[in-house]
Amino acid sequence: MANIKSQIKRNKQNAARHERNKAVRSELKTRVKVAVAAHEAGAEDATARARLAQKRIDKAAAKRIIHPNAAARRNSRLAKKLNAAQEA
Repeated sequence: MANIKSQIKRNKQNAARHERNKAVRSELKTRVKVAVAAHEAGAEDATARARLAQKRIDKAAAKRIIHPNAAARRNSRLAKKLNAAQEA
């Protein structure tokens, strides 16, 4: 455990950021899952859900919660899944 005041504060900040980032990453997974499920079910708001999922991915990349290349990969895979579900 740290003895220095500034390091104790830094540890608290890091823990808070870790929890916030973890929540964002969890939300990304949920949004993608919901968008794909809605598209496969043929829901009327499927495109809105997909757009929201892509928006969240881009926002996480902009804030460097995930790497920009990872965001591009996730967006690509999401679009691929949605197109495959649309064709089927």
